[in-house]
Amino acid sequence: MAQRAGGRALCLLRGRLLPPGPAAARLGSSGPALQRAGGAEEAGEAPRSPRAVVSCLLSGGWGRGGDAPGEAAGRPRVAVSRPRGSACDLPARSAAWRAGPAAWPGRTACAEAGDAEVNSRKKTFTEVQTERLEQADRSVLIKCPSKLNEKKLLQYLSTHGKIDNYFFFENRGVHALIEFSEKSSVASLQAVTGIPRAAEHHVVPYKSRLFTFTLKNPGSQAAEERPVNLSPQFHIPVNELIPKLCCADSISSQMYILLNEYQLTEENIKLRYLACSLVRDFARAYFPDSTVKPFGSSVNTFGKLGCDVDMFLDFRDIQKHPTKMKKGPFEMEYQMKRLPSERLATQKILSIIGDCLDNFGPGYSSVQKILNARCPLVKFSHQPTGFQCDLSVSNSIAIKCSELLYIYGCLDPRVRALVFSLRCWARVHGLTNSVPGTWITNFSLTMMIMFFLQKRSPPIIPTLDQLKELADEKDKHVIGGYDCSFVSDLSKIKPTKNNETLDELLCDFFQYFGNFDFRKNSINLRKGKEVNKPESSPLYIWNPFEQDLNISKNVNQPQLEKFVAVARESAWILQKEDKTQQMINKEPWGLAAVLIPFGKSNPNAMKSRTKGIGSETIKSLLDSLKSTFCTSSCPLLFNFPSVVSEEH
Repeated sequence: MAQRAGGRALCLLRGRLLPPGPAAARLGSSGPALQRAGGAEEAGEAPRSPRAVVSCLLSGGWGRGGDAPGEAAGRPRVAVSRPRGSACDLPARSAAWRAGPAAWPGRTACAEAGDAEVNSRKKTFTEVQTERLEQADRSVLIKCPSKLNEKKLLQYLSTHGKIDNYFFFENRGVHALIEFSEKSSVASLQAVTGIPRAAEHHVVPYKSRLFTFTLKNPGSQAAEERPVNLSPQFHIPVNELIPKLCCADSISSQMYILLNEYQLTEENIKLRYLACSLVRDFARAYFPDSTVKPFGSSVNTFGKLGCDVDMFLDFRDIQKHPTKMKKGPFEMEYQMKRLPSERLATQKILSIIGDCLDNFGPGYSSVQKILNARCPLVKFSHQPTGFQCDLSVSNSIAIKCSELLYIYGCLDPRVRALVFSLRCWARVHGLTNSVPGTWITNFSLTMMIMFFLQKRSPPIIPTLDQLKELADEKDKHVIGGYDCSFVSDLSKIKPTKNNETLDELLCDFFQYFGNFDFRKNSINLRKGKEVNKPESSPLYIWNPFEQDLNISKNVNQPQLEKFVAVARESAWILQKEDKTQQMINKEPWGLAAVLIPFGKSNPNAMKSRTKGIGSETIKSLLDSLKSTFCTSSCPLLFNFPSVVSEEH
């Protein structure tokens, strides 16, 4: 797990995250160039930038400087190989895990390359999006043989311009994402790329930024070919995660482990922005000043590996009025098609772009045009990146929701750790589902978590109204008559004085919503307090911006009752457990224990988890829950015994 510690390292983007140790190991490759990189770090010198290491790789050394620092002192040039993560290599690092991301091992090992998560958090949401879209604009995706001479590939590509970053991943074959320093390098590569020969098919001559790299004489170069290190694009399954969690020494440590296993990597984020950039290339054939931007989980700091890519076509730059001529009596404007409604225009735009992707776009498949939905969209699969994508038009309020969550995720490391853990918990117990239905969505669950954090004493995150008070003129946004203003500069928000551990927060979340009066109260992030429900929906969560909408209107009573029952059961497990004894017995404990579906695990283990239910702490909690629900005559009471073992 040490390999995941420390956030998302760039460092040529070769490994998921920086492990402690020589930089050669972190780059995930061998050879003198990368071995020297490790020597430099061991000598205590500043590590090389990604561009410097790429240059070193191409030249076979650090150039005029001779040997890498530390090599002259007799330090061995050894490339260390590390596994993806051992289940039991964490206890010695437990203090760092408890302290949160800032203290995780490996965070300072590649400062110049940058920890993407931390560096991006110093910027506003808009600045991060602008920077990443610009990086995607000068990137290409190349399909490669499963074995190749990596150095020769980079040497060839470098004839078209300097390479800032690159990495390999597998999805229907091996692919390489290459990020050049200049956009002109992409055009240079396109200028010398040939049209594929197809005897039985006629190719559509659309020149994209997707390429196929082949060898002219593969037999003569076979001895030089090696498998490349591949960046993982999916998280490990829960049954593989649980043994890793059991080797931690606190629930807080477990939650940070889960976070690092599930969060988006730097490589995966780059792929998501590239997928948007490739769709934008099609859109600009019709709308030259348009752009395509990701929103939702891909950008709000809460995305997990494998999640879909939500993107929207943005026309705001097109609609900006040019400065009127100061002299002369004339004014010019474009002749444009006029349609009776914005919705009809949106449907026509998405229809034509969907047709283009389906008929002309390499790698696009399963294109579905869902134009009569409340928010019209085009769904498609992008095979080269492996993403399932949803494309909509100018979804401005959704972008503001993404920015709000981005701010909350950046304010305190506990926020993301709690959200990732609870989302995993909800998925394991069937409380959420990737298919639309009557269950709680990830967005609704995340809003519930944010509300819970606003209710702490002192609060861990501010309310939306408090963020609005900090907004200046440039932060003011009114969209469709809704006030979507809040501060964008993170430095204006005072850090919380709350120092509760994640252990406390996880258990208290289960207790809070296991005892919440859903019959009467609703959840309002703008105010940060319970307010009377304006209608009789089982679960009412106010949309942060469109205040007349309930984002959880789809949730029915049985699903809400199931949520409450599982929350109570989870609270009991965390309250009663004897961690030391469970570790001796090699039983799941803490977060691992509540990630096992109740009733589906080993019956003996389930019986063990319910022992001690008669302790004073649990009796007090049980009596409190019963009395509250009896007083309110809440129908959830009738499901209460179902979450308790039959023995009790």
